[in-house]
Amino acid sequence: MATTRTQAPPKISASPALERTSPAPGDSYVQSFARGLEVIRSFSAQSPRQTLTEVAGRTGLTRAGARRILLTLQTLGYVESDGKLFRLTPRILDLGFAYLSSMPIWNLAEPVMEALVEQVKESCSAAVLDGTDIVYVLRVPTHKIMSISLGVGSRLPAYCTSMGRMLLSALPIEEMMQVLQASDRTARTRYTVTDVNELAAKIAQVRKQGWSLVNQELEEGLVSMAAPITDRAGHTVAALNVSGQANRSSARIMQETMLPQLLEAAQTISRRLSLQRN
Repeated sequence: MATTRTQAPPKISASPALERTSPAPGDSYVQSFARGLEVIRSFSAQSPRQTLTEVAGRTGLTRAGARRILLTLQTLGYVESDGKLFRLTPRILDLGFAYLSSMPIWNLAEPVMEALVEQVKESCSAAVLDGTDIVYVLRVPTHKIMSISLGVGSRLPAYCTSMGRMLLSALPIEEMMQVLQASDRTARTRYTVTDVNELAAKIAQVRKQGWSLVNQELEEGLVSMAAPITDRAGHTVAALNVSGQANRSSARIMQETMLPQLLEAAQTISRRLSLQRN
């Protein structure tokens, strides 16, 4: 229906992670910095360019507050504008690179992942848990196996992904249940498990067997297996997976032919990580 005014877009949460109560400003919480991060996160593949009004609407800030933050980010080189629309610049990648370069695991993992892809002829990824999502930190693709494009920084729900269930299995049970309850457990396909108790049972099985398999729950035709990457203390710090199309390799065939190589690759990365000095 036509309107005479442009409506502000709906407010988005500050993070796809578990919803948290924002702490009060104080010595341990810099509210202006937190708001700056909210502005950065308001840009996405769906909203790569935004007006000032759109940024304010998506972050819940006033136009004046959003304008100050955008101009600050523009001065620092993280945002650019044509006078009306704002967008992030490639310099924003420095923030993500700081995380990747500070963690030796990723340099150690990449050659192992490349060797695994050469062995199994399927795509391989590594991810960490962030709230209710997994975040991709490395990916070595072969064929395009998903309708969505995945790369470093991509997010997927943890409850219906092999890496997500692998990472959830490493959490204390109470915390794992909190993550499941906070998740948007939308049925992605006719195979997606959305019931909390059924998911908890599947994750308990993952914890027991030490690996995870998800068959067409995230996307029809997609089969994925994951194994844990652990640190020197034996704590799971990431998950490694291989993914393929069910019409090429069924879940049973993937388990029989690729699981040993996947587990070996995850163990190799874990051993190399344990030898690294902090």
